[in-house]
Amino acid sequence: MTEKEPGSGAGITPPENMTEALVCIDHLLWNTRLIRKQVGETPRIMGIVKANAYGHNVHKVSAALETIGITDFGVANIHEAIELKTGGALKNPASILAFSSPLTSHIECFLQHDIDMTLCDSETLQAAEEIAAAHNKTLSVQLKVDTGMGRLGTHPSMAMELLRCMENAEHLQLKGIYTHFADSSSPGGFTAQQLAEFKRLTSEYEHAVSRTVCKHAANSGAILTAPGSWLDMVRPGILLYGYHPAKHTPLRLEVKPVMQVEAKVIFIKTVEAGTTLSYNRTWSAPTLRSIATIAAGYADGYARVLSGKATVMINGKPYPQVGTVTMDQIMVDLGTEHDVKKGDRATLFGWDGPSAEALSEIAGTISYETLCSVSSRVKRIFI
Repeated sequence: MTEKEPGSGAGITPPENMTEALVCIDHLLWNTRLIRKQVGETPRIMGIVKANAYGHNVHKVSAALETIGITDFGVANIHEAIELKTGGALKNPASILAFSSPLTSHIECFLQHDIDMTLCDSETLQAAEEIAAAHNKTLSVQLKVDTGMGRLGTHPSMAMELLRCMENAEHLQLKGIYTHFADSSSPGGFTAQQLAEFKRLTSEYEHAVSRTVCKHAANSGAILTAPGSWLDMVRPGILLYGYHPAKHTPLRLEVKPVMQVEAKVIFIKTVEAGTTLSYNRTWSAPTLRSIATIAAGYADGYARVLSGKATVMINGKPYPQVGTVTMDQIMVDLGTEHDVKKGDRATLFGWDGPSAEALSEIAGTISYETLCSVSSRVKRIFI
């Protein structure tokens, strides 16, 4: 007799998910349309879907963006690019750009999968030309210029020489030139300095070759603060997913959170005054209290640093999280009177509860990290 997978037998109902991340595609599309309205019809929009689309699922997010005309996508590296390209979700992407500077051993993969490769230095340029020539193929590249972020890219003083070398490379096609802002949520200042340097360089190059090239610099912050940086393409990331890059941006779009994380109440108990809870006994009941245990912890992405500082929503009411956050569960104080039952859903963050931004502020981090921290064991449900 063949052994069946758990839950596959007749009459056996698969177990309910204990923790879920609801991903609202309508909110994603709403946010994208707001960005389009903000920047106008001229610049292309590159959907930034690195880190599994900030934890939302790269295939579902990219496919949804493609339905409303987004055909350029940005990912972190060649591994993410191949996953997106071969995953079957996209029908006809115009380009997939991997932002990381590649190792020489990666270059053949860019050729094989037709991925735009970031170029930062002459050593990589030479290797790319040799490998592409050996395969008798043309490799699409985009030059990254470091105008002040300091992570990757060629220095502006060396960029023209690299571009001249690229013009002489028979098997390389320049698809774009780009840079990255270090402080784009603050208008003017350093962002203006970076933009001026970038525009000077690209203008010099376009004048020298008598043609234009796709230029892009604006991330979510610059979309809100620096219209002069929109150029030929903009690269929204966190705005797509329903949050602003910083609290102090002068313009706030009415974006909606795309993810809501919920977990089931799995146990309710009554404790006497003075009863301590969880590791290190950091909380004790001030009076007779009802305590609910919820099936989510730091292994699911609910940070331990939130211990005793945050609230969750159950049946539309906020309840304080108490005791140390553990790997798989948290506890909340239901008080002396409540209507919470075992099996009820608790919203940890999202449109019906605390926002990821609010939770991140408590944790001393940013919404990007909170979203990306939702682990793979939390089942994504697309609504």
